[in-house]
Amino acid sequence: MKFNTKTIHGGQEHDPAYGAVMPPIYQTSTYAQTTPGGHKGFEYSRTHNPTRKALENSLASIENGKFGLAFASGLAAIDAVIKLLKPGDEVISTNDLYGGTYRLFTKIFEDFGIKFHFIGMENEDKVASYVNDNTKLIWVETPTNPMMNIIDIKAMAEVSKKHNLLLAVDNTFATPYLQRPLDLGADIVMHSATKYIGGHSDLVMGALIVKDEKIAEKLYFIQNASGAVCGPQDSFLALRGIKTLHIRMQRHCENGEAIAKYLKQHPKIEKVYWPGFEDHPNHNIAKDQMDGFGGMISFVTKGSDYEKAIKIVENLKIFTLAESLGGVESLAGHPASMTHASIPKEEREKTGVVDALIRLSVGIEDVDDLIADLEQAIG
Repeated sequence: MKFNTKTIHGGQEHDPAYGAVMPPIYQTSTYAQTTPGGHKGFEYSRTHNPTRKALENSLASIENGKFGLAFASGLAAIDAVIKLLKPGDEVISTNDLYGGTYRLFTKIFEDFGIKFHFIGMENEDKVASYVNDNTKLIWVETPTNPMMNIIDIKAMAEVSKKHNLLLAVDNTFATPYLQRPLDLGADIVMHSATKYIGGHSDLVMGALIVKDEKIAEKLYFIQNASGAVCGPQDSFLALRGIKTLHIRMQRHCENGEAIAKYLKQHPKIEKVYWPGFEDHPNHNIAKDQMDGFGGMISFVTKGSDYEKAIKIVENLKIFTLAESLGGVESLAGHPASMTHASIPKEEREKTGVVDALIRLSVGIEDVDDLIADLEQAIG
């Protein structure tokens, strides 16, 4: 079954009760039992829910995995992964990553004795140099948020397999439409399903997908024991979003390319970060491991003018100034004061997240309208 078909049919079956084509919203906390422990596969909705299970099956299918897990948020999903570790363990993470991930790692799990190394992952030798007896996990985000850096997943998988480490990949920006990390050697794929998976800015959700049954069993235990699960209504919305993921991503990619090229030739723009450009670092890796370059773009105005950047995002009319990304509507953000405000200024600026940086999530509107909006805002 090819991807476009998987988004609609992958892992799915018609509801056994009445043959409903879309899985119903099972808005229930508990299930009748005929005898203690005697039930139809569901006993309590923190542990299992039919709507959430349908979503988890769909997630596994589109990522070419065997086991899917849905959580209350992307950070809840990441939290579950780090709970596979114990005090004294170490994690090698990319240094350019979502601010919430950085906050979770440094403000929560470092206090529990887990050590994190935040490094550039431009080559496997650099990553391997940080491996020691305590290293247990490599955490990759590619393309990275917000600098759009590309990390070679196959190369990271070689390092992880050589040293018997887990490799987890945040695939939020690319989605399984463009990139399937499990096929490239990753052990765990994470999504903030709030973004492209849901696709309509109407839910908050996270997801994990794995192939290995032992890893899955551990994560299912953590999911149930910690309880950060998503509800049936959000599960239904995510399932609905997945069914149009392929056609939405086609337009995100088309619009993203047009806007990236427009910005690159604009006389008032200093730098545009988009992996589709041939001069983008690791562009060839992006071509190899991705089926397109996506709709996420970051850029800096000439002179790295903070005030100009703020004026641009405030003056946009069609692009909405807002947190998040991946919805059908175009969004603009100022990472330094929004998504990455939790990262100390000196740390974020090392990776390029300067005060003048603007991040765009290019939606599926008419691209001429989007370009006209940028034109009037940039001036």
